Amino acid sequence: MREISYKSPLYIQLREVIRSKIEEEEYLPGTAIPSENQLMETYGLNRVSVRSALAALEFEGLLKSVQGKGVFVAGPKAKRNMDTLGGFHNTMRQSGGNTATRILNKTLRQAGPYYARLLEISPESTIWFIRRVENTAGEPVTLEELYIPYSVVPGLEEVDIKLFSIYDIYQWNGIVLGEGHQTLRITRLPPMLAKHMDVPPEQAVMELSCTTRDRGGRVVEFSRSYVRNDKAEFVVHFRHTNPQLV
Repeated sequence: MREISYKSPLYIQLREVIRSKIEEEEYLPGTAIPSENQLMETYGLNRVSVRSALAALEFEGLLKSVQGKGVFVAGPKAKRNMDTLGGFHNTMRQSGGNTATRILNKTLRQAGPYYARLLEISPESTIWFIRRVENTAGEPVTLEELYIPYSVVPGLEEVDIKLFSIYDIYQWNGIVLGEGHQTLRITRLPPMLAKHMDVPPEQAVMELSCTTRDRGGRVVEFSRSYVRNDKAEFVVHFRHTNPQLV
């Protein structure tokens, strides 16, 4: 904490109290801090002082204010590009523009034989199942399904995944992604999923499946993304390493 005294302005004192709680992980990344009214009551401050403290921390990037929901701890930032692990969902959000996420499912379930094999865990293990739609300019572009062992991110229920990337959450939990195995194919969606993607069931979409491991070789995620080929495309960068192939 920075050096402050009781002679410092009240908003600075509150700013440093909140900063300390973030640094000491009393306020965890991705979770909401107490409301303005709660802070006013707890510390005996007026609304102007509370808002000034929160605005200063938001300007520093430590907090994220969301209208109608509250103020959240932003957590450390990470930069990625399309040549690194991160998933199609995260690539779209990193690219900027008018994007929005709609969560269809965020539940705990048993892995079962199929996902246990993909995640290299027992069939009885508990996993997170997340299904979400990513919209760009008001139109659905990709539908993503994530299967994550509960042991990888046990605190995921406290995080609003509409506001924070799964890959930011991995970083907050000390998970360093190592490698992924991706498969791309053309498929058609079941009627229910096609409706969420605003396409007819007979329309072909791209399906990208990926198994992701951390640096230690542990499987941390299996993802399956359905992408509208009329709204997106994949770009792969490569270079020749054998002059005889040129």
